[in-house]
Amino acid sequence: MNPSEGTTPLPLFPLSSVLLPGAATTLRIFEPRYLDLVRDCGRSGSGFGVCLILEGSETGAPALPAAVGTLAAIEDFDRDADGLLVLRVRGGRRFRVRQVRVRDNGLVVADVVWLADDVPARTRPEHMLLAELLRRMLERAVGEGVVRIPEHHFADAAWVGWRLAELLPLGEHERQALLQEDDVHARLQQLLEQVV
Repeated sequence: MNPSEGTTPLPLFPLSSVLLPGAATTLRIFEPRYLDLVRDCGRSGSGFGVCLILEGSETGAPALPAAVGTLAAIEDFDRDADGLLVLRVRGGRRFRVRQVRVRDNGLVVADVVWLADDVPARTRPEHMLLAELLRRMLERAVGEGVVRIPEHHFADAAWVGWRLAELLPLGEHERQALLQEDDVHARLQQLLEQVV
């Protein structure tokens, strides 16, 4: 069987941080390989993969990416004071890297399989503390704006887990472990162990 059967080619943007589903981040683009990537994404309307760097750095030689990453969709772009391209991207679906190759320009392209979307599940009673913690964190961060978040989100185990993983002061390898966890309740249990 061909190892690339059932896979999708996806250009990667390895980072020293984890992009979580639903989370937004800002990227400064200046290397030619990533300028080419953004141009290609703009033409095709597609996104690109973001993976945590396991070895290497964000610039220079291609870095070794983690096996699980997140699809990044470009939401907005601008130029900063130095004239560099700045992208605002948001995390979408998770994927698993099957194999990677490096193009002549240094861009890493992976053959990926898409991981299943989170199964809708209510936050279990033993994890309600996490939902309340998230509510208080959001109230502190945005004040009265938290009322705009629909109440049903706080009962959604996946949403609570991803937002807490985004907001809590976790190490990137801890976030990566959460990204790699398929079970929403196991993800919440990992978070609970971090905060108690």
